[in-house]
Amino acid sequence: MEAGRSKEKIMDVRSVAEAVASAGDDDLDAPLYELESLCMRCGQNGVTRLLLTSIPHFRKILLSAFECPHCDERNNEVQFAGEIQPRGCCYCLNVTAGNQKILDRQVVKSESATIKIPELDFEIPPEAQRGSLSTLEGILMRAADGLQALQDERRKVNPETAEAIDQFLSKLRACARGDSSFTIILDDPAGNSFIENPCAPSPDPALNIKFYDRTPEQQASLGYLPNPTQPGEPVATASVERTENDDANSGKVEPHGSIGAVAGHRAIAQSNSAEISEALFRYTSPEEVMTFPSTCGACAVRSETRMFVTNIPYFQEVIVMASTCDSCGYRSSELKPGGAIPEKGKRITLCVKNVKDLSRDVIKSDTAGVTIPELDLELTSGTLGGLVTTVEGLVTKISESLERVHGFTFGDSFEESRKNKWLDFRSRLIKLLNLEKPWTLILDDALANSFIAPATDDIKEDQQLTFEEYERSFEQNEELGLNDLDTSSADAAYNDSTSTAAVEEKKVPCLPAV
Repeated sequence: MEAGRSKEKIMDVRSVAEAVASAGDDDLDAPLYELESLCMRCGQNGVTRLLLTSIPHFRKILLSAFECPHCDERNNEVQFAGEIQPRGCCYCLNVTAGNQKILDRQVVKSESATIKIPELDFEIPPEAQRGSLSTLEGILMRAADGLQALQDERRKVNPETAEAIDQFLSKLRACARGDSSFTIILDDPAGNSFIENPCAPSPDPALNIKFYDRTPEQQASLGYLPNPTQPGEPVATASVERTENDDANSGKVEPHGSIGAVAGHRAIAQSNSAEISEALFRYTSPEEVMTFPSTCGACAVRSETRMFVTNIPYFQEVIVMASTCDSCGYRSSELKPGGAIPEKGKRITLCVKNVKDLSRDVIKSDTAGVTIPELDLELTSGTLGGLVTTVEGLVTKISESLERVHGFTFGDSFEESRKNKWLDFRSRLIKLLNLEKPWTLILDDALANSFIAPATDDIKEDQQLTFEEYERSFEQNEELGLNDLDTSSADAAYNDSTSTAAVEEKKVPCLPAV
């Protein structure tokens, strides 16, 4: 015990912050720091211990524990030392009565996460329980103990409120013991919270995970720069001056891609073959690139966003958007589907047999699910977001995402059989990428906005790639918001304008023939 205590030393806050910031990702033997801090109960000085550690395949975290030797006050907290995730996450777990094992699941709740139990109309805001590493039962018992703490004072001041809280506490403790069925929702805009999935890497029927884009209010609550284009807020602009000499020296401004397009038109004019022209314009530069002002999301300085519309062969029309900031160097690109919402969903199946199949281009929209039957792997829509990659890149991204999300698989407190299950899954995944045997990749997109490139010029000649259209179910339309979509007003306005144009055309008199 004394040898362990020899590493501990009293330091000031600045020294601890500098030491933690300078620790590398591979520094697994981080020391235990101690610093004096004020006890909020007795007003005396206590000791706070800080330890920087990393949960394997999950996050780097900072554990802090406070202890006061004067009044025996104690508390602990978990803070995330890594980065905020690109998207928020929402975990929904259905807990059935009598299932005590589900209450032992590990839960990571960050300082920005909210926990809700709809059946009890109960919500734990982010500031109530800050960063914590516990189990599902521990989260509920901690909330019950927090409400129980001031019950004696409430009975003296407001007996009716105290009695109502006692009734609620009995229901909450029944949920914590597993006597009642309930649903727990863990919503974290930062994307740093987690509920363990014991079935990983297979999907858990009781656990539903969704990823979403943060709202401007959530961005501001996480410390991001607010949108400077809102009314009443100053807009930081970067002045760009151009002189007349610059315009004169620059010459005529040609639209982006016009040189290649002119050359293509000449080639088509000299040939009568439609197949040659189609092959020539299979992947061409856009005829026109639209540029409009925008605001950099990193430094709030005015930047430019470029957008053009192009058509991917055998797929559909897409909108490509790219933003660059000359001030801070920030860059971003995005691919969005264009045109109307398809009437049917699409299921794409690819049989991967050789190295060329791993290099096929893949467009996975944020509404597409991924299935690999050989691995018993199924990812629901929204997982990984939208991607423009290859088959090999998609599988690699899936592996990295699973290792990051299911980080407790290699914890010290878990059974050896469950660790072996995950190691077996990783070995099978490596065998797929090594093409030791053929395997199948399935993209199921309810909006038909996903695509896998064919290996032949004619998509019908590609025997390894199949496309299947299907009718969307009511639940899929409900999730996509299509059931409540009302276009009757727009249809009526379109029909009126069409009928008016037809009437005006009939009113035009015909001139007599000469």
